[in-house]
Amino acid sequence: MGLVYAEITLINGEDLILAKRNIIGEDEIKQMSVSMLVDSGAYMMAINETIQEQLQLPLKERRKAQMANGSVEEYDVVGPIEVKFKNRRCNIDAMVLPGDNEPLLGAIPMEDMDILIHPLRQELIVNPEHPYFAQMKMK
Repeated sequence: MGLVYAEITLINGEDLILAKRNIIGEDEIKQMSVSMLVDSGAYMMAINETIQEQLQLPLKERRKAQMANGSVEEYDVVGPIEVKFKNRRCNIDAMVLPGDNEPLLGAIPMEDMDILIHPLRQELIVNPEHPYFAQMKMK
């Protein structure tokens, strides 16, 4: 299977709260559409510094992560971010990779939104068993 990319909308979660409270206008909510590498081998979502700067996401903590080559690195964790794909959404924090590194959509947001990688078509899809809403396991 080759690499799978998807257009994902990222929205500053704090801006959504402020807009709901009528502190800022809907037009002031920072959001962007990003082509992300769909990586079911990564747990968290990872964005880069450029995305972080554009969305102005607040720092929540620093965390260590083991990279694919086995090295352990420390990264900023920012959020909340509302993540949207087709008729699905979730709220999540993201690790910030340096510079313009490729953003990754990991397993946690994929599970939360009930979306899957279709191996034959090599694309991200809404779970066909639950096409109208996300369904989660509670056990």
